[in-house]
Amino acid sequence: MRDDDRTSVLKRLRIARGHLDGVIRMVEADAYCPDVMKQLSAVQGSVQQANRRVLRNHLETCVAEAMRAGRTEQIVDELMEALRFDPGPVAAPVAAPAGTTPSEVPA
Repeated sequence: MRDDDRTSVLKRLRIARGHLDGVIRMVEADAYCPDVMKQLSAVQGSVQQANRRVLRNHLETCVAEAMRAGRTEQIVDELMEALRFDPGPVAAPVAAPAGTTPSEVPA
C-alpha cells in the first residue's frame, strides 16, 4: 500500500476505534439507544472511508498494473474480489414530507 494511503487508512481506523470505545462505554452505562446508534453510525462511516481508501489504492496500483500488462481476466478477478468487500453507498434516511409522520409515508 502506498504510504499516503496507509497513513489515511490508519487515521480512519484509529478514529473508528475511538468511537467504538465510546460506544462500548455508552452501552455499559445504558445510554439512550438513539445516541448509541448515532455513534455506531460514526464508527461505520470511519470504517467505510478506510475501506474506500484501500479500494482506491488497490485500483490505482494492482488493477492499473494488470491493465498496463493487458491481463484482462486478472483485471476482472481483481475488481470482483475488491467489490465483494465494498458495501456500496450508505443509504441516507428518507425524511417524511412536511405534515406527515414516518408511518404515513409509503415504503
